Amino acid sequence: MITARTPALPSKLPHVGTTIFTVMSALAAEVGAVNLGQGFPDFDCDPTLVQAVTQAMQQGHNQYPPMPGVPALRAIVADKVQALHGRRYDPASEITITAGATQGILTAILAIVHPGDEVIVLDPCYDSYVPNIELAGGVAVRVPLTPGSFRPDFDRIRAAITPRTRAIIVNTPHNPSATIWSDADWRALDELLAPTDVLLISDEVYEHMVYAPQQHHSAARYPGLAARAFIISSFGKTFHVTGWKVGTVCAPASLTAEFRKVHQFNVFTVNTPMQHGIASYLANPAPYLELPAFYAAKRDLFRAGLAGTRFKLLPSEGSYFQCVSIADLAVPERDLPEAEFCQWLAREVGVAAIPLSAFYGDGFDQKVIRFCYAKKDDTLRAALARLARL
Repeated sequence: MITARTPALPSKLPHVGTTIFTVMSALAAEVGAVNLGQGFPDFDCDPTLVQAVTQAMQQGHNQYPPMPGVPALRAIVADKVQALHGRRYDPASEITITAGATQGILTAILAIVHPGDEVIVLDPCYDSYVPNIELAGGVAVRVPLTPGSFRPDFDRIRAAITPRTRAIIVNTPHNPSATIWSDADWRALDELLAPTDVLLISDEVYEHMVYAPQQHHSAARYPGLAARAFIISSFGKTFHVTGWKVGTVCAPASLTAEFRKVHQFNVFTVNTPMQHGIASYLANPAPYLELPAFYAAKRDLFRAGLAGTRFKLLPSEGSYFQCVSIADLAVPERDLPEAEFCQWLAREVGVAAIPLSAFYGDGFDQKVIRFCYAKKDDTLRAALARLARL
């Protein structure tokens, strides 16, 4: 009799387990904590957008669209980028609609990274970057942002570039720190990369969440950088529909050609009615132009509430995150590692947050945690009432 046996399988990602976001969201549900951990809204999107998608379905837009995306959507994205950043991308050969920004990032990495290539990532960073690089057979080279300010250290970036460096990943507005890259930062990177063949992956999914007096500076604004960049954006983040998983990648035609070779075989294309619905909705720029004021009000409400606690508020220049230092809290649990503190905060105080150490390759612990304020005002007030004891 043959015994059934599942063959042993060496893991391609041996160091990857359950993410901290899944852990904290599950804990929040278990203990009834207000979930300010995982970065998604708890409110509905604009009904007009739902109506536009529904209308697209009713009009029969339910079969495969073209592999790069619905032409009308790519055309309006080109218009939007030109209006905001002054660079014209050809909708036919330089813009691709993706199944969310995460797929766009993975596809860009798979398209350009060969086994042994190095990719510079700036710690702390979004948790998909390094596994994506490893899946491509590349080597992630972690360069820390300056602790406390999270500013790029260009001397350290310069020192990390070797003949094997294929690309660098930049994220602005930054998750998790809520900082943004300035015009001077981009110009410094442009000068640093100019004599090299290093490519740029610019993760700009929070592009429409930058608060006055700051403004978003896209890599598209800098010709030297745009010529070597994949620029990643997200409709899910912008329009409060993270579950729809629709994003864009803009890149020069030669880079887009390589990108689409991978795209056509890992997702082929993206759901049709949502592309048509988003294209129709984008005809009115008000929803994304008004987004900074919308989220600034939530940020200010949340920061004002935290000001009555002993949390030390770090700047929140962009994204919908607020980082705080726990070092000065008047509770003994402040001395716990960040991850353990977040467990305690959810269980005993009733609010879920994310430890910043989860975004570092070495688990660097600086007594900083991250809250998400992309929530209903009532949700934020409920969380603040619980945090008031701190």
